[in-house]
Amino acid sequence: MVTKLGAPNEEPLDFPEAKDPARAISGPTLAIRGLGHRFGELQALTGVDLAVPAGGVLGIVGPSGCGKSTLLEIVGGLREPSEGAVSIGIPRAAPARLAACALMPQRDLLLPWLSALDNASLAPRIAGVGRTEARERARPLFERLGLAGFESARPAELSGGMRQRVAFLRTLMAGKPVLLLDEPFAALDAITRAQMQSWLASVLAADAHTVLLVTHDVEEALYLSDRVAVMSARPGRIAAELEVPEPRASDRAAAVTDPQFAALRQRALKLLAGEAG
Repeated sequence: MVTKLGAPNEEPLDFPEAKDPARAISGPTLAIRGLGHRFGELQALTGVDLAVPAGGVLGIVGPSGCGKSTLLEIVGGLREPSEGAVSIGIPRAAPARLAACALMPQRDLLLPWLSALDNASLAPRIAGVGRTEARERARPLFERLGLAGFESARPAELSGGMRQRVAFLRTLMAGKPVLLLDEPFAALDAITRAQMQSWLASVLAADAHTVLLVTHDVEEALYLSDRVAVMSARPGRIAAELEVPEPRASDRAAAVTDPQFAALRQRALKLLAGEAG
């Protein structure tokens, strides 16, 4: 089955509904041009230009209140920008962007009365897929994402890292080609966060989604992304874009202690402090 959605003057969005959830969806090219947004008199974003190639991962870092989450909401079709445009393949209005993007928020928001398997398969259930079929679509990914044996567990029985894996699986099961990750590991302790970064790195390395990752953690952004956009204080704009030499290396400890990585991290921190990069 193919879902076709779009605004009246747009070509339809065509993407599979994860009949085979183990198969990665080929992500489209994402482009943001001249984006600005106001909340009344408050200018939240101004002149944002970004591009993510198909299957690429772009990290976004910036000070609190600079508009990172607002940018994700605009890309994901939850609001229209005050100015500028977002292209997912072609320029698209909010309803079509919403159809193409899956957002993973900071909190896992798992339903406490559902099992891990039923939480993971919530998106196809909402789309009208029967419970048995939805479960069968999600089940193969439990082993791939390190959750095998916990299909029947309730959220209260899972560790913080496992809850985030279930939440990420639920995001994948939405069957959308663009993933928007908003501080996915912010609530975790440092050790678990590092473990989850290594886990997500392996998932993204084998995946074809186009990804926007918003995080306050510069090291996390540099490790998981192909490029990192550093935003200024409000009104948020792109202060610099940093190319990551070896994103998602299998040995995280070696990667984040490499001198080249350390120099890039220091440059990003200087940019965030308002110093010249």
